[in-house]
Formats: sequence, structure tokens, C-alpha cells
Amino acid sequence: MNAPVTVMIVDDHPMVRQGLAAFLGLAEDLRLVGEAGDLENALADARRLEPDVVLLDLVLPGVQGAGAVAAMRTALPGSRILVLTSFAEPERVIAALSAGADGYLAKTVAPEDLLSAVRQIAKGRSVLDAGVRDAASRRDGVRLPTGERLTGREMEVLALIAEGWDNRDISGRLSIAEKTVKVHVGRIYAKLGAQNRAQAVVLAARAGLVSLATGGTGS
Repeated sequence: MNAPVTVMIVDDHPMVRQGLAAFLGLAEDLRLVGEAGDLENALADARRLEPDVVLLDLVLPGVQGAGAVAAMRTALPGSRILVLTSFAEPERVIAALSAGADGYLAKTVAPEDLLSAVRQIAKGRSVLDAGVRDAASRRDGVRLPTGERLTGREMEVLALIAEGWDNRDISGRLSIAEKTVKVHVGRIYAKLGAQNRAQAVVLAARAGLVSLATGGTGS
């Protein structure tokens, strides 16, 4: 059997941490390894525990917003960061993704969707829940920073990323090498000015390149 996905919770509300711990305890393939109520303790514990996934609130004592994401990303370059917060304003979403978050969920997410999101994040996918995606994409279209157009193949890859496919899945779907997919993904990031898959999907939606009308957590 595969080793369980290790998870750390960072939230300043004890009741929230207890609730999340209870949800995670329902899944045999997920294992809670630590929790913290402030960024200082979170960083110290995270460096020691090296969790696969960090569930991170954006509002912590002494730090708010993307600053918490950036600090955690610097401390844990190999971990995946899933923001779990009460705030879904487009500016906060983009800022958090730009700082290195791999996904962004509202705290209203259903327990089963949260567990699914943690699993997807651990597999290298990015996750945005439906409400967050709608809020982030309800903006005027944006131009691609370089002024370049995406090629037809890049558009195909981007559409599959928006559907939640990882590089291996895209490779099989398009019958191209996984290394080639990685090249296309890198070019898409460069043209959109994106740092990761979730941010690429949001920016592409705001540019009118993909639609986020469909539900689900994967993106």
C-alpha cells in the first residue's frame, strides 16, 4: 500500500483545527502529523515534520494574506499548500496563488470535497472550489503579459489543466511525451504570467481563454 498523505493544519481557531482533524481522521489514506495556531510555530513544526500538504488559513496572528503563503512556501519548497479560508475576494485569491499556494478553498467546502482536494493537491494537481473560481474569474479580461498568443496545442493543454488533469494524464490524452507536456505548461505559465496551475487557470479564465462554469474542486 502507498504511504498515507501527511497533512498539517495551520489555523488560529482551535475549533476549526479540531473539526479539520476530525474530517482527516475519516480517511485511511490521509494522516494528520501536526497543527499550529500561528505562523511562527507553524514554520518551526513544518520544517521538522515536512508534511505533504499544509492546510493554511490566510489570517493568522501577526500576518495576513499572501505573506503567510510566501513564508510557508520558503520554509517548505517541497510541500503542497492548500489555502482554506473565509475570504474569496479575487485579489486575495490571485495574491495567494502568486505567493505559491497550490489551491484555494473556502471554509464552506463540504467535508468530502475537502478530503478529495487534499488528495488531488498531493498528486500535484491544483484545486479551486466553485465559489472561489467564480469570484476570481468575474473580472474584466486581461491581456497576456508578453502579448503572445497561445498555440493550438497550448490551448489544448490549458483546457485539460482547467479540467483538473495532471501532466501524466494530459500526456496520455494527447498522445505526446510527458516531457513535451511540461514544456507546454512552462510556456503557458510564461505567457499568462502564472506561477502554478491554479493561478494559470484563474488568469486564463479572466482572459477569456477557458470557462470555469463547470462545478467541482479540481482545476
